[in-house]
This record gives sequence, structure tokens and C-alpha cells, in this order.
Amino acid sequence: MTTTKLDLTGLKCPLPALKTRKALKAVKPGDFLEVRCTDPLSVIDIPNLIRETGDKVEITERNDSRIVFLIEKTNGSIEKIDDASSAPQR
Repeated sequence: MTTTKLDLTGLKCPLPALKTRKALKAVKPGDFLEVRCTDPLSVIDIPNLIRETGDKVEITERNDSRIVFLIEKTNGSIEKIDDASSAPQR
């Protein structure tokens, strides 16, 4: 079990969620992604993203200057979501 750290301080919406989605693709099930943000909208965007991927998220720190999320990768569903969204429409 490893923890990958992602520093997204200073980035504004939608970049924290987009970069978190991309970083999750490299995380193996059972491992963790620690995301540090300063954008107040990330407390909405990142949990919504994780709800879509089926992983687990916990806000481990929240104050006036930063928000820290600890995300546990539980499965490979993010690739399936991306594949489904890029599939040709019938």
C-alpha cells in the first residue's frame, strides 16, 4: 500500500478535479492518493468525482488556506467510465 501525493495548491476550478482524475488512473487499487488544494470549490468537485469513480474519499484537513483529501483507490472503474464516455454513440 503506497500513498501518492498531488499538490494542486494555487489551481482554480476545474483543474483540481481534472488533475485528480488523471492522477487516479496511475494509482493501483488499495493504494492512496493525497491531494492538497486551495480552491474552495474542490470540497464539492473532488467528492463528486470520487462518487463517480466508486473510490473512497476523506477530507483529512480543512482550514482557511488549504484542503487535503485522502482518496483510496478501490477499483479500476475510472478507466471504465472514461472508456464508456469515449465509446461511439449509436
